[in-house]
Amino acid sequence: MAQRLAGKVAIVSGGAGGCGAAAVRLFAQEGAAVGIIDRDVTRGEALAAELVAAGHRVVFAGANVADGAEVRAAVAKVVAALGPVTVLFNHAGTIVIKPFLETEEADWDFLFDVNVKSMYLMTRAVLPHMLEAGGGSIVCTSSISAVYATPMEVLYDATKGACHMFTRAIAVEFRDRGIRCNAVCPGFIETPHGLREVRELRALGVDVSEEAIRAAQGRMGRPEDIARAALYLASDDAEFVNGAQLFVDNGFSAV
Repeated sequence: MAQRLAGKVAIVSGGAGGCGAAAVRLFAQEGAAVGIIDRDVTRGEALAAELVAAGHRVVFAGANVADGAEVRAAVAKVVAALGPVTVLFNHAGTIVIKPFLETEEADWDFLFDVNVKSMYLMTRAVLPHMLEAGGGSIVCTSSISAVYATPMEVLYDATKGACHMFTRAIAVEFRDRGIRCNAVCPGFIETPHGLREVRELRALGVDVSEEAIRAAQGRMGRPEDIARAALYLASDDAEFVNGAQLFVDNGFSAV
């Protein structure tokens, strides 16, 4: 490994499974001390124990990332164990798939809490530590759905559009204080989240067959595809990349 995050302290929200866990592993292998923040205590603690046993500095902090008090406590736990945070991967997120006229106000509130409010809370809690350390890098998980609308995903698409503008606005406000903020935008990825999305869209008559996905992006993406993109954006290799959206979809968005 090139040790592209050597000397850095990273937090990955939603880091207990899927692309988040792949990023935790890769960040640790690239030299970062990593804090995992997730509500899945069982998987989060197991991942941290696995990486600690392999010689990495990793700590788990359980939290509902849509709850401000829990986020602040989790970030404080990571900072106490590892030091000031200089990399944040805002990866936590979920999806609601329904015909728009069957959605409820509670669906809207839930999805914006998990996908958007969590980014605000995590970034608000971590930024002071980055500023104190003299700089840092924030990566937010967006989606192709921020710009390519899919039937039955109006609420999800709206949250990811918000993610894009949040990323750009943070980049502009904090650029001259040493902070970069970029978004990674996955296509269809082979994780529990991605497979559930495909399954539920098919049940509602949307063509996300294997043939359709292959035509759009060649294959299902893998968690490691997203982890590598997040690593690039988090690392000093991307020191002049700020306010960008990096699509990781093998050409889906190029058509």
